[in-house]
Amino acid sequence: MWAMEMVRPALFALALLGAQLAAAADTAPVEYREVDNLYSTEAVVEAVRQSTIAAQVMGRVVELRVDVGDRVKAGQVIARIDEREAAQAQASSEAQVAQARANLENARLSLERAQRLFQSKFVSQAAVDTAEAQFKAAEAQLKAARAAAGQAAVSRGYSTVVAPLGGVVAARHVELGEMAAPGKPLFTVFDPSDMRVIAEVPQSRVAEIKAHGRASVEVPSTGEWIKVQSMIVLPSADPRTHSTRVRLEMGEASKGIYPGVYARAHFAVGREKKLVVPAKSVLRRSEVSGVYVLDSKGIARFRQVRVGEPTGDGYVEVLAGVDAGEQVALEPIKAGMAGPSKAPGS
Repeated sequence: MWAMEMVRPALFALALLGAQLAAAADTAPVEYREVDNLYSTEAVVEAVRQSTIAAQVMGRVVELRVDVGDRVKAGQVIARIDEREAAQAQASSEAQVAQARANLENARLSLERAQRLFQSKFVSQAAVDTAEAQFKAAEAQLKAARAAAGQAAVSRGYSTVVAPLGGVVAARHVELGEMAAPGKPLFTVFDPSDMRVIAEVPQSRVAEIKAHGRASVEVPSTGEWIKVQSMIVLPSADPRTHSTRVRLEMGEASKGIYPGVYARAHFAVGREKKLVVPAKSVLRRSEVSGVYVLDSKGIARFRQVRVGEPTGDGYVEVLAGVDAGEQVALEPIKAGMAGPSKAPGS
């Protein structure tokens, strides 16, 4: 029994030492690094490929095959509009084609008869000319009837609504049984594989943004920072706000982000050497920000710091609280559990 009482403190000390060493293993130095000076502004995410599908014929909506959030393929049937009126219009056009074909045949026979009679000197040239004109008019009427029949067939096809692109249904603007009319929106579909960010920047910043040509997009809802693949400064300005729109293409890295999501655009406008720490080493509790700094014995101790803006490469500027060369824990929660000091409010 006495031996066990002697062993327990030793085991506890070893466990504490192991925790401290584990906390000290994942560390990074506080250091000066040359980083981008950033100009940050609010932005919004939008889809590169997005389409609002509208009705092209009049009729009642009789079928809705998809709803908000569903994935669709290009050419997939997503809705149907009552086609009875369009079918009747097509049948009428086909009947007019048959009538025009019969009129053309009759005009051809009349022309041939007039030509034979003219050769026998029974009719004048004027009669032949009249028959020829009637034949050409019948030809034109047949072409017009065929064109009208083709248009009626196309219009009937519009009663079957298909997706113009593959993607996700973002909105459904119609209910089953409602009347559709040409131009009335039915669905909004977007391709989630390629998104971009639209930011408004002051005209005074446009020149330096163009000169450096680098930017990152921060998505606060996910905590992600995405490197911009390309940047397009639109050659126009808003006369009311005196701002210029900048389009930031994110490519494949934008998967999982949806149109309308709030974002922040960070534009490089210069380079400067700053004292930084890894952003993940900073622990925030209410109004307090701090890091766990390893002392000479390898024990992580909490120290309050004043941080500046993120640098966009996984680091954040430190304005006060630590010095260059000190080691900070990359897992502050784990370090706080192992070390003797606790963060305020934790």
